[in-house]
Amino acid sequence: MIARKLFFRDPTPSGPKRHRAYAVGDIHGRIDLVDRLLKEITGEIEDQSHSKVSIIFLGDVIDRGPASAEVVERLRTLNIPGVTAHFIMGNHEEVMLRVIEGETDLLRNWLRFGGTETLHSYGIEPRALKKLSSEELSARLKEAIPDTHRRFVASFSDSIGFGDYVFVHAGIRPGIDLAEQNQADLRWIREPFLEDTTDHGFVVVHGHTITSEVEVTPNRIAIDTGAYNTGTLTALAIDGKRRWLIQTSEEGVRRVSMD
Repeated sequence: MIARKLFFRDPTPSGPKRHRAYAVGDIHGRIDLVDRLLKEITGEIEDQSHSKVSIIFLGDVIDRGPASAEVVERLRTLNIPGVTAHFIMGNHEEVMLRVIEGETDLLRNWLRFGGTETLHSYGIEPRALKKLSSEELSARLKEAIPDTHRRFVASFSDSIGFGDYVFVHAGIRPGIDLAEQNQADLRWIREPFLEDTTDHGFVVVHGHTITSEVEVTPNRIAIDTGAYNTGTLTALAIDGKRRWLIQTSEEGVRRVSMD
């Protein structure tokens, strides 16, 4: 998948000095792809010296793919020397937490858009939940999904700034200051964010909306390449004004320069 490139306004956006970031798109339970990606990132870091390195996971690490529990545990225990990991809340994490905490009316919708695969990864047969009361259902989920996983996912942020970039899961509401953004928009918005061409004052790096190739416009970069379905997981690397993509798939690894 090749990035479709448009030109940025001058000056070209930049990350902080001597601080590299890797933004990782929606993993959706693909432990195989994220493990391969982390190996590639680790190799790049070992080859070069940096003052700081961050990895930002843009949310939707669970659902749809076959190994959500394994992905959560991998990220929860992630320990790469010299690297700080950051995690952003996606709409899929939000719904899972809400169901666990008792909003059982959301269960049917969650199962339809990926919760079934997540429950299977935790050893739960979704059909066995249908006859449970709300209290029984919540208790069953809390029993199966470790408290360490629930607390880890609940700790995810809604946005992270990085120089001229802001990382979010879905996008922002145009015309509203970042500090005033509605949490639901940061996790769920599509239009009008995707159709907006105005200068936000920063470049938004986001996932949530699947694209066949990475989309680069003057005000946003979309890196959800549909890993659970296409078999391609994408990370955007930012080092000063330099940017490149790392894409891991079932066929191997691909790097794409964006300079």
